[in-house]
Amino acid sequence: MLKRLFGLLLLLFLLLNPLIAIALDTSDPSVSLLQNRISNNFSRKFCKAIQNGFSKDEAMTSTIIKTENIISFSYNPQKKWIEPNDLANQISLKVINDCGWSFGLDGKDGVNYFKSYFLEIYEKTTPDKKLTR
Repeated sequence: MLKRLFGLLLLLFLLLNPLIAIALDTSDPSVSLLQNRISNNFSRKFCKAIQNGFSKDEAMTSTIIKTENIISFSYNPQKKWIEPNDLANQISLKVINDCGWSFGLDGKDGVNYFKSYFLEIYEKTTPDKKLTR
């Protein structure tokens, strides 16, 4: 009897005083849309630079600088919620799908290589800035 009463009181307490959970803001659709715009913009500029005869390093450096300038001067408050690793992954997927074949990269290995290459060049190009933050 005492166990049932205790169980009932515990259940009543949990129903009246639910646990508080903190939701992450990164699931916000506007963050995903901004991340898509950034990766589409980057891919378009990078692929165009490759088509215009730039080397992979030149195309990467110039596109990173152009994209970072757009992000830096953006007043979109959602940019602070974009995770740099997620954005780098999305950029890599987009570039490899759009024009990876033109410089010999495809598939999962190509995406992984491009992502690490992107992050390496990003660190060298903009050492004082944090991607999207």
